[in-house]
Amino acid sequence: MEKIMELRVLRYFLTLAREENISRAAEALYITQPTLSRQLAELEEELGVRLFERGKRKIVLTEDGILLRRRAEEMIALEQKVECEFRQKEYDLSGVISIGAAETKASEIFPKLITSFRAKYPAVTFDIQSDIATHVKEGLDRGLIDVGLLIEPGDIDKYSFIRLGIDDRCGILMSTDSPLAQKDYITIDDLIGLPIVANKRPSVQSFYRNALGETYDQLNVIATFNLVNNAAHFARQNLGYVFTVESTLTEASGLGTCFKPFYPEIRQSTFIIWKKYQPVNRAVKKFIEEIIMLYGHSE
Repeated sequence: MEKIMELRVLRYFLTLAREENISRAAEALYITQPTLSRQLAELEEELGVRLFERGKRKIVLTEDGILLRRRAEEMIALEQKVECEFRQKEYDLSGVISIGAAETKASEIFPKLITSFRAKYPAVTFDIQSDIATHVKEGLDRGLIDVGLLIEPGDIDKYSFIRLGIDDRCGILMSTDSPLAQKDYITIDDLIGLPIVANKRPSVQSFYRNALGETYDQLNVIATFNLVNNAAHFARQNLGYVFTVESTLTEASGLGTCFKPFYPEIRQSTFIIWKKYQPVNRAVKKFIEEIIMLYGHSE
């Protein structure tokens, strides 16, 4: 009975049953008449029954042919239902996509990106967690976060990632009462002897050391931080100069503080990352595809 499960042959049979004429059926199927006749003869041989009575003017179904037509219609309908269900699932994604995001300008992409994605898949919602890069990657590794947004240096070789092409300008957050607040930019020599509040991550310190030179190690670092908003109090009270990037200052700036960029200019790139070689659910896969479509290929 293997061949009768081939839906193509059942479609041939149903077309002939409808047209009641071998020539018209072959024409409707865009195949030759001998091909159609051979396929249906093989079907009758396999089933061991006659399916048609061949008259002069038209072909009429036998009782066995009527039974097969009923079953064939059911099978074709089931096939169409399955196709429809899986095609519908494409548009009926649901679930929660968890995003771990470092403090960076690139996080401004999420409102429009999420709104656009939910216009296609309204049953999908998002959970955005702000955290340092180390914790974002730990969340990815443990399966608690689906997608991460990181700022250079990210140590991301073991992840799949997209460079967003959005850079952050590096500099110093300081009090508006500081003498350096009158300058357009800051050099590393300007900071010698001043109380410095630096990022605690070794990779970030290495980044600044490479960018600013050996003088970085001569700075008077009085405290370190992981998220800049708490460190910003040093600048507000004119008690410290905080290493940061410009875009993190939505909350930290103002209130008697200002940001001054480094010269020569230093910029940090941003990345979207996810676990490499690991299966993800369909909603996350579609979201990643959306990001790739908008921001380029993955690496």
